[in-house]
Amino acid sequence: MDDTGLLRGELTFRQLGHFVAVAEVGSIAGAAQRLQFSPSAVSASISELERALGAQLCIRRRAQGVTLTPTGSLVLLRAKRLLADVAELNHAVHGGGELVGPLVVGCFHSLAPTLLPSLLEEFESRHPRVSIDFVVGAQDELQHDIIAGRIDAALMYDMSGTEQLERAVLFETRGYALFGAANPLAEQPTVTLEELAPLPLVLYDQVPSTHYATAMFEARGLVPNVRYRTHAFELTRAIVARSDTAYGILVQRPENTFSYEGLPIIERDIEPPPPAATVVFAWARGAELSPRADALRRLLRERYPDSSSGNPRLIPE
Repeated sequence: MDDTGLLRGELTFRQLGHFVAVAEVGSIAGAAQRLQFSPSAVSASISELERALGAQLCIRRRAQGVTLTPTGSLVLLRAKRLLADVAELNHAVHGGGELVGPLVVGCFHSLAPTLLPSLLEEFESRHPRVSIDFVVGAQDELQHDIIAGRIDAALMYDMSGTEQLERAVLFETRGYALFGAANPLAEQPTVTLEELAPLPLVLYDQVPSTHYATAMFEARGLVPNVRYRTHAFELTRAIVARSDTAYGILVQRPENTFSYEGLPIIERDIEPPPPAATVVFAWARGAELSPRADALRRLLRERYPDSSSGNPRLIPE
């Protein structure tokens, strides 16, 4: 800017869009491929934007990509907000009072099969002109995607690392033990951690599920005997269903109590009850939800008017 505080040149939304793409991809060439522009055109846009603002936004190193300057990091945040506001204005003008535009929602691995299908169906029936998509991932991946603006919001657990997120509580649930039908503990009405600790544990090894399960034992001065670590919810259940000694600890309870192979899975509550795990609808702290994301939040609030809704197998219709 000059001494009057005015821009030194013309700033355009195209320049901002090119700058955001370069910052997200990390290189001029990668951004050009995403935008379907030539690298020289994208590079020129960045240079024009820097001249307009009177500041260097990024350091360009051949074969090493692009690194943002401190000013560039600040401009990136503001540019994303400006572009999002312009997109919302366009959707509002062309929507005729109806919600229009994209919505990307994330969901934690084990929550997705239970929560997403009926939620997507009802949301699409209410807002047919919204293009809704979803991303299923681990808790830390979803948090990064929210903060980076790659997804609008996510269904996840309210555990460590969510301090940078705004959260709306949906329901609470608790861990339980699962066994194959031949496991002697399957005949008991409940089980204790003291009974479980010596047995082989099939650990569902996904953040935050790993910490939740191991912390239960640590709180009682116990160390679980981890036999297998899996990254798949159904694989955990399938291994347990085949064993007469192994067990698992999960939080979500599918309606189907059989493994993929058709073997029965026996679920038993743990005594004393483990701590509650809270499922939330989360979005970036300080960010305003888009009208489409807010409509999804309101739909979830209708389905879960009381956050103490227990340990549901399915979202109530």
